[in-house]
Amino acid sequence: MESEKSLAYLRAKRKVEYLVSFYSHILVYVVINTLIILVSANVFNSEEINFSKWSNYITAAFWGIGLLCHALYVLYIMKFENNFLRKWEEKKIKEFLDEDQT
Repeated sequence: MESEKSLAYLRAKRKVEYLVSFYSHILVYVVINTLIILVSANVFNSEEINFSKWSNYITAAFWGIGLLCHALYVLYIMKFENNFLRKWEEKKIKEFLDEDQT
């Protein structure tokens, strides 16, 4: 019983670590890409400010694809792994225990 509680704690801790990692990724994405876009649009220079160039947003677009992949991975860990794999693991453990008893 104690080992089940410690396993549940470790699973919960791992989930929190994945979420913290994802939230940190979002924060860095927003801050860095905001700065890149502002610098690319000449906001800090005396030149004309131009937000209409697509090249200002290329880093944000490709990094956004990576962020989307990270989000899908965290969603997979949070939802799919918890329900399906844990039940399958428990079922297999019981199956092997039943085989050992006979």
